[in-house]
Parts: sequence; C-alpha cells; structure tokens
Amino acid sequence: MPRFIALLSLFILANSISLSHAQQNPQDIQFTRQAVKRFIFDEQQKIPLACLEPKNIIGGNSMHPELSDEDGQKGFTIEKGHLRITGSSSKASRIWLSGFNPFACYRISFASFDAKGKLGFEFSDPKRENRFQISISANGQQLSQVHTDIARAGKTVLDSNILQYSEPLNLANSQLILQMLGSGLVLYLQQQERPVVIAQLDFSQYLDLREKALIQHLQTSLYSNLSVGTVEIQKAEVFLSSGMGLADIRAITYENGDPMLDQGRLWYTMTVRGRALPHHLQGVFSMNPSTFDIKFEGIIVFDRLDGILRNEVASHIFYDRREQIWRGITTGFSAYANPQKEKKQLLTVESKKDPRFGYSVMSAVPFGVVGDIEDPHILYDENMGKWRILTCENINGYRAIMLESDFWNKEYRRIAGPVKHNSTGTSMQKIDGKLYGFSGSSEREIFIYNYPNLEKVGTLKMDLPPWDKESGTRTWPNVLQLPAGYPMKYIALMMDRFNYPGLKGPNWSYGALYLYYGY
Repeated sequence: MPRFIALLSLFILANSISLSHAQQNPQDIQFTRQAVKRFIFDEQQKIPLACLEPKNIIGGNSMHPELSDEDGQKGFTIEKGHLRITGSSSKASRIWLSGFNPFACYRISFASFDAKGKLGFEFSDPKRENRFQISISANGQQLSQVHTDIARAGKTVLDSNILQYSEPLNLANSQLILQMLGSGLVLYLQQQERPVVIAQLDFSQYLDLREKALIQHLQTSLYSNLSVGTVEIQKAEVFLSSGMGLADIRAITYENGDPMLDQGRLWYTMTVRGRALPHHLQGVFSMNPSTFDIKFEGIIVFDRLDGILRNEVASHIFYDRREQIWRGITTGFSAYANPQKEKKQLLTVESKKDPRFGYSVMSAVPFGVVGDIEDPHILYDENMGKWRILTCENINGYRAIMLESDFWNKEYRRIAGPVKHNSTGTSMQKIDGKLYGFSGSSEREIFIYNYPNLEKVGTLKMDLPPWDKESGTRTWPNVLQLPAGYPMKYIALMMDRFNYPGLKGPNWSYGALYLYYGY
C-alpha cells in the first residue's frame, strides 16, 4: 500500500507539472481592464521644438526680431512678463518665433485680449513669396472670424474666412492651438475646459507644406494686424504633440515578432489623430508594462524621395538584429491628399537611425501591394525561413489575409484568407511560443486565428471592452506576452473609437487608451 500511494503521488505530480507547462489557449485568457485615459494636447506629453517666453527675453531684437518690412512704429513691447501688442492703423507686424514643421502644433497663450483686428501665425520665406497665414479676427474680446491667406510664388491662391464655430467665444485668458497635419490643419480655442474646434482646412492643393524645399526655407512668425486695442501674450510655443486622440496601437518588435522590451519599457507606434485621412501622424510611445505611464517619445514621417515628407500611419516598426537596421511596413494613407496622382498601398520603410525618439524620417518604398489594404504586421518566420505579413484587405469589407515572401520587401503572395469576419488591427503574437493572429472587428468581438492558415480559433475574453452599445468596435487587440517577473503574464493596450466633438465632415479622431492585464 505505501508503494501504491507513492506511485500515485508521483503520477499526480507528473501530471501537474505537465499541465502547468501545457500550451495556453489564447481564447482562455481572461483580460481585465486596469486603466483608461485620453490625451487631449496633454501638457505632460508635449515634445518642445521652440518657445517665445516674454519674461525670459533679454535682447529681444536678436532673440525674436520683428520681421515687418513696412514703415511705422514697432508693434511689440514686453511689459510685466507679457508680450504686449498694441493696435495701430499704420502697419501689420510679424515677430520671429521659430523654424517650420508641418507636423507640429503651434500655440499662443493669451493673458488678455481686447482689440480689433487679426492675430495668428505666418509661415513664410524671407521674401514672403511663399506664405501661409492663419489668424483669428476679433472685435473686442469676441472671436469674429478665422482668416487664411495663402500665397504661392508671390501669387495669392486663397484668401478666405474658414470659421466654423457659431457660438460666441471670449478670447480673454484663452489659448489658440493650431494642429498641423501635413496636408491639413485643425484650429482650436481653449478656455477652461477642453479645446473647441473653430476651423479646419485642407490646403495641399494651394501650397503643399510637406514639400522639403518649403520646410527648409519657411520660418514661423507671430502675425498681428490690430487697428485698435491691445493683446497680451503669456507664451507662444511650437511642439510635437500626442494630439487629441490616439489609435492604431502596434508594439514595436524584433524581426521574429518578439516585442521589444528595452530600458524596461514596451515600445509602440500609435496614430496621433487629426480629422479623417490623410490628417493623422505616426507617433511613437513607450510604457512600463506593470504601470500606466504611457510616454510620447516622438513622431516618424516618411520619405519616398519625391520631394515630399509624408505622414503615413498604421505602421509596424521592427529592429532587424541580423542586419542591424530599423525596418517596417506602413500604410500609404497620404495618397488621399492627392488621389488623382497616387494610389493607396503598403510601403516598406527603413532607417539606420533609431526612429523612436524626437522627429525622425524613414525612407519608404512601394513593394507592389497596392489597393485598399491596411493595418500590416510583418515578421520573419524562423522555422519556415519566410517573411509573412498579416494585413486586412477590403474584400466586401476589411478581412484578414496572410502574405508570404522569401524577401522582406518584395514578391509577396497571398497564402491564407480572406477570413469570414470583418477585421481590423491585424497582428501576430506568440502565446507560449506559438504564433496566433488577432484582429478587431465590427462585430463587437476580437477574433483569434491560427497561424498561418487563419482558421478561427475563438474570441478574446475581456471585461469592460473599449466600446459601449453605440460606439464603433473595430479596435486593435495588441495582445502581448511578458517574460517572468511581471505581476501579469499577458497585456493588451487598446483604443476606443469615440470621435473628437466639433469636427466637420469625415472624422476618425478616436480615441482613449485602455490597458488590460491577462491572466
């Protein structure tokens, strides 16, 4: 009997060890929501590019010279730590603020505003032959217009009021925020609460500010043309911003698909949202997986060597350790800025510089995957010796497909899909060493597929998903497995699809970020 009990104990122990090392099925993981936050021009997340701080100006004629060519008395003075602009019938004024970046945010913080006339930003070359001016018009303390004045090669091509907000707005103690988005813009006015959209514009047909030749020669000035009254400015600044909505969350990985855990942090690409496409921007973020300390690290734009810097998004960036170079795939959404000449397609991207920090430019090359295809995730299958891309194509709705090639940047062919279900945010991740495909959907489910055949395995179990009964549900799953030592084995960082209020026309400006732990 003792021998039998000993054998039984060994049998139970062996089976317990076997079960503890059994393959975890991803559909059995329970994801529990931990935290949620939406960044709306978050002050802690901005990356500074330039600043005019009146209280710290010594030698103003050198630091921030007036650029006006017209005769008359100088329109700017510094009093009590504020930049004071006094109305004058004699001239408009411009004071130098910074260089120019078509993907940055520009902000003026007003201490007081009681004047009649215009005040805003001007991007222009030294001779003002190429000029892009956007300004608010006021009558006393009340906003009356948003004026845009654009000139190309010395000829005015647009002179218009683009104000779209009809309710009265008081300019005293407010902030004017200009969100530049490559080929378009949104202008906001912020008082005590969140910023209000007061204007938006597509402008690339008038003056394409993505052109490198323009970027290299334009400079930014504060423009004013006040007839009477005074305006006092606390600060004017230029910065890279996490914007007012984030989406398309994708972990930065190594070439084999393993998530990059560098400096104790996970690294992500996310789309900094503007309005609809092509008015978004590729952002880079990091996070300690055991906290919710999401940090905006930089932006990436893309160069196809055609004279234009492009704000492509929904990218997957990876570090190829074999070649010691940064690579990836992005979606050519910038084609929507010039649909008569360009087609939407996937692009391979590459950089020797680490593109995670600050303002980075990656080279971008078409590789023959043309059409309504997006959300690509690429990896090198070490067992098969093949490169594979999980993406989604519009085939009676977006549906996941698997592409394969012997090369990372050419000659791809479809080997699986399209799947039955609507798909978005397609990604491949290892669960206990086995690859799976994940996708969001319009069906209020996150689907799990086997790899590489894309046969449905199940759906993701999660409490409090990032949607409600009315909102869109095509989120990005972004499921990752963590190494030992963390309080959770799995993590998922997702977004919702709630649009920013006040925008006119097409609007894909979502969303907030949601953190889940999987057990």
